Amino acid sequence: MTVHLVGAGPGDPELLTMRAVNLLQRADVVIHDRLIDSRVLELAPPSAERIDVGKRPGAPSTAQSRINDVLIDRGRLFDCVVRLKGGDPFVFGRGGEEALELRAAGIEVTETPGITSSIAAPAAAGIPVTMRGVSSGFTVVTAHTDPRHDPTLDWSALARSGTTLVILMGAARTRQIAGRLLDGGLAPDTPVAVIHAATTGEENTQRTTLDTLPDLDVRNPSTIVVGAVAAQSVLNPIPTPTTGVSR
Repeated sequence: MTVHLVGAGPGDPELLTMRAVNLLQRADVVIHDRLIDSRVLELAPPSAERIDVGKRPGAPSTAQSRINDVLIDRGRLFDCVVRLKGGDPFVFGRGGEEALELRAAGIEVTETPGITSSIAAPAAAGIPVTMRGVSSGFTVVTAHTDPRHDPTLDWSALARSGTTLVILMGAARTRQIAGRLLDGGLAPDTPVAVIHAATTGEENTQRTTLDTLPDLDVRNPSTIVVGAVAAQSVLNPIPTPTTGVSR
């Protein structure tokens, strides 16, 4: 009896790994996040139990403690339980927490990596997070906690790092993000790209600068890229920057 923490990637079912597909095809139970594509869930056998434990912005969501209880319960009853998470289970997916809870309960756990949106979303927009002569590194952070009150991240240090900054879960906090980075020393005209629903049919990219980022209409799920590479578009013509209106 094993619970498999499986990354579903950024959205497009074709970006699943072969291991993820194999596990889904023999799953007894699939415990999944809200944004998992229905075509991915259809890879599981018709007889497999499907449990949606997704967290919905602005609406009641399943508490993590309840998710842990469900994982432990099904992990004790079935041979193959798939915990299906968007992106990679160990990149802001609480996969580490769930693995510890399952191991403490005596249940075997595996982890199947998925393509994280922190790389896939910029790539889908033609933005390489590193590029010789432009950026020699990138930093991935979450704005799930308000940047004005987050004791775990030094946003001034992030502003001074000289690397590409990729921000996840920041759609509702663009004003706070911009403010902290400007206060930390980043120039107002620093390029920014916001990629919504990367690799899906609803994908949309907005280009702007740090000082006008708060004016954009940014919706979940979105990935925010800050730095010189955000002005790049190596796959398509570079679009005109936008301010406030999604195109």
